[in-house]
Amino acid sequence: MPKNDPKDALTIADSVSRGFYYEYTRQSHEFQRLKTLMSDREFWVTNSVRLQNRIVRWLDIRFPEYPSVFKDWTCKRSLATLKTFPCPQDLEKHTVSDVISAWRVHMQRAGGTTGTEKAAQLIAQAKRSVGERVAVDEAKADLKRLIEEFERVTSMLEQIEKDIEALLSEIPMAQQLRTIKGLGKIFTAAILAGTGDLRQYAHGRQVLRKAGLNLAQSTSGKRKGQIVLSKRGDSACENISISQPFSLFGITLFSVICMNIMYRKRR
Repeated sequence: MPKNDPKDALTIADSVSRGFYYEYTRQSHEFQRLKTLMSDREFWVTNSVRLQNRIVRWLDIRFPEYPSVFKDWTCKRSLATLKTFPCPQDLEKHTVSDVISAWRVHMQRAGGTTGTEKAAQLIAQAKRSVGERVAVDEAKADLKRLIEEFERVTSMLEQIEKDIEALLSEIPMAQQLRTIKGLGKIFTAAILAGTGDLRQYAHGRQVLRKAGLNLAQSTSGKRKGQIVLSKRGDSACENISISQPFSLFGITLFSVICMNIMYRKRR
């Protein structure tokens, strides 16, 4: 975007003259691939959450008693139920053995004590359900499309995570980060995708600044004059700090800084 305001040009020139900038460094091929994969994963995770919310809304309208039987509707038995008996009226005329037989089409261990209990609870809740019973065929078609899309997105996310894990195995720095207790493959990948090669930083404070966790003085608003977190950093790094508990992120970031220093000394 071109800058036509003379004040913007003076501000930029003043910042450059004072050295308030850093040169752009292109990341290596592995880190660019990792950043692309994490961006792709974030997009599909957002879509998956939206689909899950739509399905939960569908259940709240059509079968509000369903969560009392299946607390996690994404489990195999629950998905088999939604594919075969999505509405309460589909269950009212069936027996426990009928429900278990229908489950066997979608899963292997459909029976047993757990299966019998779940089938009995499901039928009992269906008979006393207060869910909406109009436009049933259209509602079933809607749920079918939602579940098919949810399973497709879930399959894609599983493949993306496999690709991320394979890529992390090619980055020695990732293996060091994985040794930190509480750090999984996704969080490790998120750190490296946001910060890039840690060897490019001369000091740990540069990592803090890139994540927007450096201290700065507020110049406006209710906190004018107070020292606060700048929260002006790379969006990927900011997402890490938001998506994880701050205590864990602080410990992790400190560990990253220490490993950065150790890694530079070994070069």
